[in-house]
Amino acid sequence: MINFSFNKKQKNSFKLSPPASFYSQSNNTNHSFKRFKITKKFLFFFYLILFLVICLIYTSNIEAIPDDVILFYGENLNLNTIFGISLEETYSSNPGLISIGKNTSIQASSKYVAENNQKSGKSIITLKLFRTVPIKEISVNVIPITKVVPLGNVVGLKLYTNGVLVVGMSEIDGKDNNKYKPYESTGIKEGDMIIEINKNTITCTNDLIRTVETSGNKELSMKYVRDGNVLETTITPIKNSKNEYKLGLWVRDTAAGIGTATFYDPATSTFACLGHGILDIDTEELLDISYGEFITTNITSLIKGEKGVPGKIQGTIDSGISLGTIYKNTNFGVFGIMKDISSLNIDTTKTYPIALRNEIKTGPATIMCTLQNNIRKEYNIEIEKIFLNNNENNKSMQVKITDPELLKTTGGIIQGMSGSPILQNGKVIGALTHVLVSDPTHGYGVFADLMVKQSIETD
Repeated sequence: MINFSFNKKQKNSFKLSPPASFYSQSNNTNHSFKRFKITKKFLFFFYLILFLVICLIYTSNIEAIPDDVILFYGENLNLNTIFGISLEETYSSNPGLISIGKNTSIQASSKYVAENNQKSGKSIITLKLFRTVPIKEISVNVIPITKVVPLGNVVGLKLYTNGVLVVGMSEIDGKDNNKYKPYESTGIKEGDMIIEINKNTITCTNDLIRTVETSGNKELSMKYVRDGNVLETTITPIKNSKNEYKLGLWVRDTAAGIGTATFYDPATSTFACLGHGILDIDTEELLDISYGEFITTNITSLIKGEKGVPGKIQGTIDSGISLGTIYKNTNFGVFGIMKDISSLNIDTTKTYPIALRNEIKTGPATIMCTLQNNIRKEYNIEIEKIFLNNNENNKSMQVKITDPELLKTTGGIIQGMSGSPILQNGKVIGALTHVLVSDPTHGYGVFADLMVKQSIETD
């Protein structure tokens, strides 16, 4: 702490008395300040570090901006850019398709589609540093407002993985009564997806079992996927006490469950479900699928939700009728192609437009879902909060169940209701995705536009 002492003769002045730690002592009598000498070397490293930090900030900001964007006509997208970055349209399939705002926002023309009767269009936006140096291109696809049939039917889903998923590991009791861990030094972990052994493609658990059995105790070359990267290793099977060759890996190639279908697009035969992705129950990672089946289900019972204990819809899918195929499992829902919608008893002529985000309002809305006797109904809810700029996850809006009948039946939102379409002012605005375990009357929904855009994007 710096001490202040006043000079009484000079009332308008004062002197600073630095603390003892500021002094160096010389000959026990004279004191002087230690001075930190700023060298050229110090300045060089200081400015170098400052430059690298600035570069890191700019690089992170640029990488966070998506390479591909889909906008509805009339939709506005604000890009979170930092100082010095500007936008310039460098290509357009149809001039006037988009406009660029002063605050690095992209506006898709709301009148263009009506005037030109165009189904879609494309523009290329170039990000420039200080309006001169091109640093990135963004592909902007503009599409008309999609009209869909809201569903709300409880359905079954079967997913098949790209390879076999490692969900656990265990020691092997060898033929010699010793215990072995053939996986121990391979680098393989839970959540990895085995796709190839000895150049043989692995598509299911039977492929893996057959390949290991026929190899004997010879070393196997293996390819597996982790975080999108293909890795390689070797592993040697061990003969167990039953004379079977094993790797000590627990694997899975399928996942099944029930949820609620959100919408069907008659123009493309696309359907969407859940509003969130399907995770592996053991690894809690998004399941990487090769394909899946979309089937009917029969509701067998409802378990009412309570504070701290989520409820759920229980049903069977073993004898279900095939409705279509699944091609994508994403954080914003499961998507596929509908082959036979007649089994859902839906009027496909009654379509609703997808709402733009600025059309969504806090206040009354409804959800459409199927609970008892496989009867689809609408129930009242309240939109409490809207997170307009959230494109990162499926918690786009906070909702509250207000319908007395639904509260009496389920206690609020229960497992299996995920995907229930949310309707407001004659438009589909989203789908239920989460329940608050501490209060099942509250939960979250995802924007419908995010689900539609995911359904038309290609991997």
